[in-house]
Amino acid sequence: MTQTEESIERFWGEFHGPNVGYVEEQFELYKEDPEAVDPSLKEVFDQYGAPDWLYRGEVSIKGETKGPSVNDVKKLTSAMKLVEAIRRFGNLEADIYPVGLKKNRKSKLVDPSSYGLSDSDLRQIPASWIWEKAPSHVTNGLDVVKELKKYYTGTITYEYDHVNNDEERTWLLDRIETGNARLSLSDEEKKQLLERLANVEGFEAFLQKTFVGQKRFSIEGLESMVPMLDHIVKYASEDNIENIMMGMAHRGRLSVLAHVLGKPIDKIFSEFHHSPNKELIPSEGSTGINYGWTGDVKYHFGAVKEVKGGDESTTRVTLAHNPSHLEFVNPVVEGFARAAQDERSEAGYPKQDYQKAVPVLIHGDAAFIGEGVVAETLNLCGLKGYSTGGTLHIIANNLVGYTTDQEDGRSTRYASDLAKGFEIPIIHVNADDPVACVSAVKLAYDYRQTFNKDFLIDLVGYRRYGHNEMDEPRATQPQLYKDIDEHPTAGNVFALNLVDKGIVLKDAYGKMLEEREAQLRSIYNGMKEDDVKKAEMRVMPEVLKNGLDQFETAVPLATLKALNKDLLKRPEGFNGFKKLEKILKRRENVLDKGNKADWGAGEALTYASILHDGIPIRITGQDAERGTFAHRHLVLHDVEKRESYCPLHGLTGVKASFDIRNSPLSEAGVLGFEYGYSVHSPKTLVIWEAQFGDFANAAQVIFDQFIAAARAKWGDKSNMVMLLPHGYEGQGPEHSSARLERFLQLAAENNWIVANVTSSAQFFHLIRRQAAMRGREEARPLVLMTPKSLLRNQRVASSPEEFSEGNFLPLRNQPNLKVSNKHAKRLLIGSGKVMVDIEEALEASNEKYDWLRVLRLEQIYPFPRKALEKVIRELPNLAEIVWVQEEPKNMGAWNFVDDYLRDLLKEGQQLRYIGRPDRSSPAVGEPNVHKMEQRQVIQQAINPTIGGDSSERN
Repeated sequence: MTQTEESIERFWGEFHGPNVGYVEEQFELYKEDPEAVDPSLKEVFDQYGAPDWLYRGEVSIKGETKGPSVNDVKKLTSAMKLVEAIRRFGNLEADIYPVGLKKNRKSKLVDPSSYGLSDSDLRQIPASWIWEKAPSHVTNGLDVVKELKKYYTGTITYEYDHVNNDEERTWLLDRIETGNARLSLSDEEKKQLLERLANVEGFEAFLQKTFVGQKRFSIEGLESMVPMLDHIVKYASEDNIENIMMGMAHRGRLSVLAHVLGKPIDKIFSEFHHSPNKELIPSEGSTGINYGWTGDVKYHFGAVKEVKGGDESTTRVTLAHNPSHLEFVNPVVEGFARAAQDERSEAGYPKQDYQKAVPVLIHGDAAFIGEGVVAETLNLCGLKGYSTGGTLHIIANNLVGYTTDQEDGRSTRYASDLAKGFEIPIIHVNADDPVACVSAVKLAYDYRQTFNKDFLIDLVGYRRYGHNEMDEPRATQPQLYKDIDEHPTAGNVFALNLVDKGIVLKDAYGKMLEEREAQLRSIYNGMKEDDVKKAEMRVMPEVLKNGLDQFETAVPLATLKALNKDLLKRPEGFNGFKKLEKILKRRENVLDKGNKADWGAGEALTYASILHDGIPIRITGQDAERGTFAHRHLVLHDVEKRESYCPLHGLTGVKASFDIRNSPLSEAGVLGFEYGYSVHSPKTLVIWEAQFGDFANAAQVIFDQFIAAARAKWGDKSNMVMLLPHGYEGQGPEHSSARLERFLQLAAENNWIVANVTSSAQFFHLIRRQAAMRGREEARPLVLMTPKSLLRNQRVASSPEEFSEGNFLPLRNQPNLKVSNKHAKRLLIGSGKVMVDIEEALEASNEKYDWLRVLRLEQIYPFPRKALEKVIRELPNLAEIVWVQEEPKNMGAWNFVDDYLRDLLKEGQQLRYIGRPDRSSPAVGEPNVHKMEQRQVIQQAINPTIGGDSSERN
């Protein structure tokens, strides 16, 4: 016991009998109002605090000494349960709903009577018995309940019981229960906050009046989101964080662009084409935001802003472009952040710095719980290959998903409940209380900075109009919208609060709105209005039309041999798996004259040579380290110690990182992440590999809306590579086709490269060409069909000279077939594994094939028309062009190449298809049936008397 505690105990020990009751009574008055008691008693309470016996529990309220009874113990344990219930379930009674049926909720779980406790019972329990860190003004159990309910059942409330880390839970509890979780704003700061709300409300109101009936997905009902984002920017810039990476769907996007990203107001106005034959022209200097040539609707665009910190450092705020697929931007933003955090200038894995970027994701309440990509993205947060040091999540909670009520849209109480499975702390906050909202941001940001983990804020508001401003929500939610129609805006609610406290005058908010209206009107009136006689279509950059053959990809043989030697080095004391090391040892002499490098060796040399050029590589996918088909083995595991080693980390003199990671069992989330990484780090070669090619189905949105179209829509460039194992080996529908046809259907405007190569050297040159394009205007993604059973087939192995000489060949002669241009009557063209099967069949046959010319189409898009025209000109007796494929006719490349090949036909020539017929499933499930079909396709292709479909299109 300290000297002070002894002094207090001696002082209060002088009180006995009736004096005890009197002192207790006066102290209760003092707690309510210190000025209500006699000045002498006030001085005593100021100096000595609460009467000592209230803490010790040695005296009853009546001043009678007593010992504990069974009933007392029950009351105490019940009080302890109640306190914990308030912490866990206070959110069920919290005032977090501005409108709707839940706005005046009560919960029996935090009602003292549910625990058999009365106010009198609680008063008799010393505060310290049930709340160890109770503040000095909290003396008994009833005080504890009132104080904790103030923290947990107000306009801001917390859920963190699902967080299993004691340090984190204690940190959160201390911040909340000391009152430090709520910011104490000065009167001036509150005025600034009110003015910010007026700017947002005024902006939305002006758009509503000026551009009547146009979609804008307004922020109204969630206006506090803007000051919340303001505070994130403020804290990050004060901490010299270089990047804030933001992603959000439509709701409130225009306000965020205008107020947080600083997109010029007149630029936003110009995008609301207000009449069919005129357009608004922004003032000079306002059009510096560049998009792609096809463009997009205004509420899909992103923007970039740079904010100066206190020491002249710069924080770059990036809002990612986002299509209508709502939550699919989440992994893209995480990829942005990881790319910004990684330092890739040295060998080995990149060095990551969490303080270089903070991701911020704004979700819809229906989409957060409903879209599976959210769970995929949340699962990345703790994985070493994907973590970004904590993401700040905000749910923009409208209470409604389009026209769907919550009870029809989710099986959980809150939209945020999904986050509990990932131990992410949650704050629910009423959007009508902007101080609580910015307080939530402060706690979330500090937690992220302290623990480098995700944090979620459920911003509970409403939407003032329907899903969009052309929608009528009263048809589907009449009661809710009756409440909304009668409910004042967040700015008006906050203004009234400040008026009551004497901080602003009664008409202050109205004047702020009038000033905002005048400001916006002035901008609008200052804009030009030009006649639009004929809409001018923007076109893709000329550089994308240029050929891809200007890149030198050959590597001197001496360099390749040195790299190959390094690939076989191991750290001292490393105990590799002997069987595997024996296999890898065979690669030692693959570059010697007369030998060949198979696919695995060629791939390793590809990456090694790119790293040798100083280009960092990131490759991920399910089982990417070993390779699904056990061919890669770029991460080796010590059989005796929990250690691993990547041979590409031991290359001599390399100054570029090689980041290879096994991904979680995810397609959409991981592919989105890698796409985002490639956009933000264009000088890195980013590669994603599907376990089987058709698993890419699960990431179709990322392909369709981002990778294929992002440059045309938004101007975002990516140079990433997608490796999709493809080929028909009788493994059934889900392990055969990478759905080549889907990527070709999306191919236009040279948006990407689609290839299907059949040799390790072709892979080498193609990937090196992709690396050489990085950061250039010619850059574009590569969709590559890769082999499965062919990985160890010597027919895809390449001689040393094929690596050290030449370039990638989009159109390749069939190997091991003598060419006779003079006698050739059939030009057989195909792509991928089937051409290797045909090569084997030709060699096994005794037929003389001088009537047959065979080409492998290794790059399907952009289609090598000129190269094919040159071959056809050399065939004077050509009677037919035959396309062969192993995929069904309605799949594969046939429907894509058909038009190209038909255009090359001369009079008297015909075009035929050989392959499987139209089918709904990509492959049969019975191996023997597959083999029979495959033999039939091959025999039709190389037999002069058996044909496929005629040139008539079917």
